Amino acid sequence: MAGGSFWHFDRRSQAEPVPLPAAVPVVTATVTSKDVPIYLRGIGTVIAYNTDVVRSQIQGQLTQITFTEGQTVKAGDLLAQIDPRPYQAEIEQQTANRDRDEAQLMNAQANLSRYTQLGDKGYATPQLVETQKAQVAQLEAAVKADQALIDQAKVQLSYTRLTSAIPGITGVRQIDVGNIIHPTDPSGLVVVTQIEPISLLFTLPQTDLPRIQEQMAKGPMKVIAYSQDNKIKLDEGKLLLVNNEIAQTTGTVQLKAEFPNAQHRLWPGQLVNARLLLETRKNGLTVAASAVQQGQNGSYVYVVKPDKTVELRPVTVAEISEGKALIDQGLKAGEVVVVDGQYRLQVGSRVEELHGKAAREADLQSSVQEAIP
Repeated sequence: MAGGSFWHFDRRSQAEPVPLPAAVPVVTATVTSKDVPIYLRGIGTVIAYNTDVVRSQIQGQLTQITFTEGQTVKAGDLLAQIDPRPYQAEIEQQTANRDRDEAQLMNAQANLSRYTQLGDKGYATPQLVETQKAQVAQLEAAVKADQALIDQAKVQLSYTRLTSAIPGITGVRQIDVGNIIHPTDPSGLVVVTQIEPISLLFTLPQTDLPRIQEQMAKGPMKVIAYSQDNKIKLDEGKLLLVNNEIAQTTGTVQLKAEFPNAQHRLWPGQLVNARLLLETRKNGLTVAASAVQQGQNGSYVYVVKPDKTVELRPVTVAEISEGKALIDQGLKAGEVVVVDGQYRLQVGSRVEELHGKAAREADLQSSVQEAIP
């Protein structure tokens, strides 16, 4: 009878009944079998996939700002306009020079044709013909130089349109309309940061490297980003690379992951917890982590036998995660183990299993065990 007194007569003294020890109230749980993911955990920093400091390649006055701070932009979007008039005037001047030289070239070519005909008839000297050929060649070169100057001026004119080289989000504007912008301005006009996709740099102990390399050889590895308190799942991505050296000062290796970041939950500079999925253990045995106790000979649990007594069972723990212990050896699926109240137990103790409300309200003070010397 749970919690009651049982009497029997000692063989040595048939007259004096000896009470059996009362059953120890405990909370129990059943060993379950399911697929268990094995994660490697590290702390990482989110970094932008690309960062573009929008700078001017020419000097000029800003006549227009076409973006707002924090705006999402696409590659090629116009962000600002520099006064184009000086560069348009340069194109017009170089075009006029080309037209002049082209007219002179046409005249020189006509003269060369006449001199050649006269030379064939003996009315013009060979020297005169050669001189005219040189004149034509000189003017042809001048026209090519003029065209090159026009092309250069057009390139300079194109620089008056400051555009984004990448898709992303604009930051704080560094210069206002009406000011002169220079190629040497250290902060440029604005910084555009690409966050779709986005990258994460995180570290793991170098002892994990062989297992990571083994799994990478089999295919892509999943990485999950969580908030610092591990309560919010931010995004799922994939492992891109393992850095090509180990930090000797810390004994860690740096890894880089990529996330789609469609909901913008990851932000450059953010600290997050990274979980690298190493493998999924098929039909893994799990129990509540509180069931596992530590003794002189390693980890053990109390297993409740059918007769409601307990036995001490050594176990091998693969990992403990989110309140669950993955057991490699020592238990079978369906066995019942004690998860709270172990501090009063001994091998062979009879137990009373608490369930439901009684289990939730029980103050079994398992933590006292840690304080007992």
